[in-house]
Amino acid sequence: MEYRNRKDDFEYNDNVILWQDAINEKIMKNREIKSQVYTFYKNQCVVGIKAILQDSESLLNQLTYKDRYLPFLEKMTEHRRQEWLSVRILVKELTGEEKEILYQPSGKPYLADKSHYIGISHTKGYVAVCLNKEKETAIDIEKIAPRVKNIYSRFMSEEEEKALSKNQELVHLLLHWSAKESMFKILNETSVEFKSQLHIQAFEPLLYEWGSFQAYETRTGKQNLFTINYYVHEDYVLTYI
Repeated sequence: MEYRNRKDDFEYNDNVILWQDAINEKIMKNREIKSQVYTFYKNQCVVGIKAILQDSESLLNQLTYKDRYLPFLEKMTEHRRQEWLSVRILVKELTGEEKEILYQPSGKPYLADKSHYIGISHTKGYVAVCLNKEKETAIDIEKIAPRVKNIYSRFMSEEEEKALSKNQELVHLLLHWSAKESMFKILNETSVEFKSQLHIQAFEPLLYEWGSFQAYETRTGKQNLFTINYYVHEDYVLTYI
C-alpha cells in the first residue's frame, strides 16, 4: 500500500507560469515573463512553473534578502539550493515582491504576510508554485518518465486501472499520481493511503491544453470532493487544486 507521511519531502517542478482567471475560464498564453516563464489565465489561482537553469549563486543574486537565506542554504546540497531559491524567485515574479515563505510543523508552506495561500512542488529541472487569495491550494508537477509504470499498483485502485487510457497510458498514470499528491497536500493529514483513500473518477486525458477531472477522498469524515485542474506538457504533467 502507498502511504504518504508528512515527514516525506514534497516534489517540486517546472518552467511555465499559469495565471488563471475566474471570469472567462479561457487560457491566455499571451506573453513571456523573463526566461522560461509563461502566463495563463483561469480560475482564481496564479500558477507558476519555472525551469531551473542557473546555479545557486546566480539565483541568490536575484533576491534581496540574502542574509536571511544564507543560514538555510548552508545546510543544503547544491541541487536543493537551486530548487529552494527558484521557488522564491518564482513567487517574486508572480506577486511583484519578495515574500517570506514559512512552514507549518507538517511541512505545509504558507506566506508570512498571509496575502495568499500557497502550494509548492518540484521535479527534475523545474519548480512550480500555486497562489490563491481566497482558499487553500495545492500543486504537484511530475517529470514524464516511465518509472511510474512499475509502481502504479501501489497508488491506483482496480477500478482506476480499468479506466486507464489505451492511447496515453503513461500520461494517464502520471496524472493519477500527481492528482493524488495534490490531494494529499491539501488534506494536510499525517498519513494518507493513496490507493484506498484517494479516488479519481474516470476521465480521458487531454494533451497540451487545460483539462479537469473529479476526485474525492475517504480519509476524513468530510469526504471532500475536488476538481483537479491539469496540464500535460511534453516534459511534465501538472495538477493543482
